[in-house]
Amino acid sequence: MSMSQEVLLDVKDLKVHFSIPSGKLFKKPGLLKAVDGVSFQVKAGETLGVVGESGCGKSTLGRAVLRLLKPTDGQVAWFGQEMGGMKPEELRNVRSDLQVIFQDPLASLDPRMTIGQIIGEPLITHYPKLSKAEVKEKVKAMMAKVGLLPEQVNRYPHEFSGGQCQRIGIARAMILEPKLIVCDEAVSALDVSIQAQIVNLLMGLQKEFGLSLIFISHNLSIVRHISHRIMVLYLGRMMEVADRDAIYAKPLHPYTKALISAVPIPDPEIERNKEHVALKGDLPSPLNPPSGCVFRTRCPFAKDICAAEVPALKSFAGGREAACHFIEE
Repeated sequence: MSMSQEVLLDVKDLKVHFSIPSGKLFKKPGLLKAVDGVSFQVKAGETLGVVGESGCGKSTLGRAVLRLLKPTDGQVAWFGQEMGGMKPEELRNVRSDLQVIFQDPLASLDPRMTIGQIIGEPLITHYPKLSKAEVKEKVKAMMAKVGLLPEQVNRYPHEFSGGQCQRIGIARAMILEPKLIVCDEAVSALDVSIQAQIVNLLMGLQKEFGLSLIFISHNLSIVRHISHRIMVLYLGRMMEVADRDAIYAKPLHPYTKALISAVPIPDPEIERNKEHVALKGDLPSPLNPPSGCVFRTRCPFAKDICAAEVPALKSFAGGREAACHFIEE
């Protein structure tokens, strides 16, 4: 799919830090650096995949981009305008262009509302002059686009399966015809066969509406299928970002190599003979991250410099970037 070069979202040095009470008298609260200096862009019609283990800051990043969380530092610009400096009315106008699909389909839907009310709520909020008949017509049209039956409009969320509830969530996100949707682990709670249907639905809607997506997931097979570019996070920091094909063909960062080597290959012969990169140990606590390179405690190539210096994000051919002291080697 050809993409416009227009930059919709420009994130620079984004930080989201949380103060965590120590629970002890006279002891200072801890500082949890959930997102710690992440920069990236999303262009029109593009899907940026965001991957990493649980606890790496993926969901926090998505919420900070949407201003559902207030960033500690950094800039988030929408069409060149910094969102942090927007007045409430300006931010409200931007909200219709930025939507989110949550991980748990049923928990994200109000059980007391019919699905017609759930999908139509954003329309009533942003376009209060629309008549009830116009809202209902738009809701039914969007239901048909996401694979729901328009005659189900007066049913309640508990009457639907998990996959159908996620279609309701997608319809709610799509009803305002946004320019960017953050998909926060949008398929991880679903069966594998349903995951494929939802991913294909998102790709179809992207093609029809010219959508941009930030697709957050820990499933690298799905991310590879849907994304144009992929960003790898570890303990709130960016390890690598590259074009989808480049990052799978030749990952530069040791963490990316380990993640990709864990993805099973359907061919048993190739799967048996491929190089497996095992990660040692567990993810360190984000309250007490390692000094220097945050990945060094699990990295097979770590040396003294890794503990002393934070590796800068270096640029490589093909527009890819990676943060490691030893990539040239």
